[in-house]
Order: sequence, then C-alpha cells, then structure tokens
Amino acid sequence: MGSGWYREAYYPAEARIDSRSVAYLADEIIREATVGVGDSGIRPGIIGEIGTDKPWLSAREERVHRAAARAARKTGLAITTHAVQSTVGLDQLTVFEDEGADLSRVVIGHADSNPSPAYHQAIVERGATVEFDFLGMSFTPLERHGEGRIVELICDLLSRGRVGQILLSQDVCHDSQLTRYGGNGYIYLAETFLPRLRAAGVSDDEIRTMTVDNPRRLLTIG
Repeated sequence: MGSGWYREAYYPAEARIDSRSVAYLADEIIREATVGVGDSGIRPGIIGEIGTDKPWLSAREERVHRAAARAARKTGLAITTHAVQSTVGLDQLTVFEDEGADLSRVVIGHADSNPSPAYHQAIVERGATVEFDFLGMSFTPLERHGEGRIVELICDLLSRGRVGQILLSQDVCHDSQLTRYGGNGYIYLAETFLPRLRAAGVSDDEIRTMTVDNPRRLLTIG
C-alpha cells in the first residue's frame, strides 16, 4: 500500500494541502508509516504514487513532494512518482534533493511515456530508479507501436551498467486493459514483454535483477 497524495487534480478537499504546513503533511505520512492508516493499524510500504498533472510541479504538488521527501527521510520508505510525457521527473528529483532525500530510494514512474534516452540517463545519473510501467498499454499510437523503442532504451541503459536502476511494470488502471474486456491483462509483462527482452539479448540474470532484486531493495524499509 502507498501513502501520500497522488496529483493535484485528485487531492481530496479534506487533505487541506493549501492550508496545512509541509511539516504537518509530512507528519501525516510518518504517522501512517509508523502507526497505521486511521485506526486500521495497516502501514504503507512506499510513499506514492505522488506526481504532477502537467510538465511542471504546481505549488500544491511541490508541497506534497517536499512532505514526501521529509517523510522518506524519517521512515526509510522509498518514494514512487507519476511523471508523464515530459522531463518533469527531473524537477521532482530536484525537490527531493533539496529536502535531503536519498535519491537512490526514489522511483521516477512512467518513463516510457517520454522515450528519451537523455531523460532516462539524467535520472539514473542522479542516483534514482527509472520505471518503465506503460508496458502493454494501447491507448495512444506511441503505446501501441512504440514498444520496440522501449526495448532499445532498456538495452541502452543495461549496456551502461544501470541494471540496478530499472524497474518494469504494468500500469493497469482502466477496465479496458483487463483481458475480460479485450485488454492485455496483468500477464503481459511476464508472458509477452520479458520474452522480447530476452530476444533482444537481455540475460536472465538482468531480468531477475529488474523484476525481483530491484523491487525487493526499494520495498525493504531503509
């Protein structure tokens, strides 16, 4: 389970992002991580998915990012973000860095929505993890026809020794993505995408690192 607030368009009014201090917001995440959410006793294993609606951080989103960074420092939880079709993930990293967060515990999500090797390289050079998680999506022409390019981008990162900073996943967020409704379902990564990586020369050891070891490291509380 994650903790924090998603992105501005989805902030609930009762969260009072505008009227509470960053420290107060951070304390709420810290309490959930150490005591539990509400009276449930259930604690999150990661902070996020937090993110941005646009190719920039709004003032409210920046407050949430700062709160997330402070909470990560206190709790040892990793942070995962929503950063779509732009280089906004680098701006997110700047805020986290300003707050003293450990960038090796940060995942910049939806990297395949911006298939730029320069962007991906800039993320990993700062110590963060880059996540390719639109795998199997088919809403846009880029998603339907751009997977070969994603394989190339992953192989490029692997050739640069970045296997420990790559995550692979599926963002299944609409009914139309389920096999029941004609979508690729939850098995696409394992049954379709990983064989394509192997065909491109990616080793089983590299695949295990990306799909097992890296998630284990990030979901282990630091």
